[in-house]
Amino acid sequence: MDFLTSTTHMHITTWVIALILFFIAALSGKKMKAVHMILRVMYILVIVTGLSLFLEWRDKISESGMNYDMKVLFGILVIGFMEMVLVRKNKGKSVNMFWVLFGIVLLITLYLGLSMGIGVNF
Repeated sequence: MDFLTSTTHMHITTWVIALILFFIAALSGKKMKAVHMILRVMYILVIVTGLSLFLEWRDKISESGMNYDMKVLFGILVIGFMEMVLVRKNKGKSVNMFWVLFGIVLLITLYLGLSMGIGVNF
């Protein structure tokens, strides 16, 4: 499974596709059940690729310490807030708070992911 851990390309590709599908589903005026189901498959791929990178690189890069653990936590929270926005939107409930939380957690996750040892140095 070296293709999952040699670079971050697979992980970045999966979460970019997941974000595109999320915005398509969330910003459309109608329920998009098929897109939502495909997005759930993408969640699994994001988690699998992220977990494989986490297990491979966490011990090899010592300067980040607990940042990798925090990135995993915030990554799971991003997926959770994405799902909450879509489910509450489909039920006709208010999603404003979840949009704000999604945005904040997404920015934190992107910063942590791109600023660590195998990401882009800021």
